[in-house]
Amino acid sequence: MGSLLSLVPLKLLKFADDTTVIGLIQDGDESAYRQEIEQLAAWCSRNNLELNTLKTVEMIVDFRRNTPALPPLTIMNSTVPTVASFRFLGTTISQDLKWDTHIDATIKKGPNKDCTSFGS
Repeated sequence: MGSLLSLVPLKLLKFADDTTVIGLIQDGDESAYRQEIEQLAAWCSRNNLELNTLKTVEMIVDFRRNTPALPPLTIMNSTVPTVASFRFLGTTISQDLKWDTHIDATIKKGPNKDCTSFGS
């Protein structure tokens, strides 16, 4: 796994069969981010791991007033869709980093074993 690490300030989080890459694009230069994604895909290929691009999404968090449009991310000739939110370890994370989307999704699921009803 050491060959996957680079000087680019990214964090790699792995849970079972899921991998999440968190990257920082500074000064509008996304080349380091895209290079790291290419290196991840190459590392997976070298280690006989398959990235399921059909289950891959990209979420961009950007609080600047004028957000420039970034070209779509491509992995193994597949365009990765950009989403406004996604589920990560049971929590819905949205690009505004607020809890509203997660709370709405939790309420829509309705009562379950994790929710306790109080009262008579």
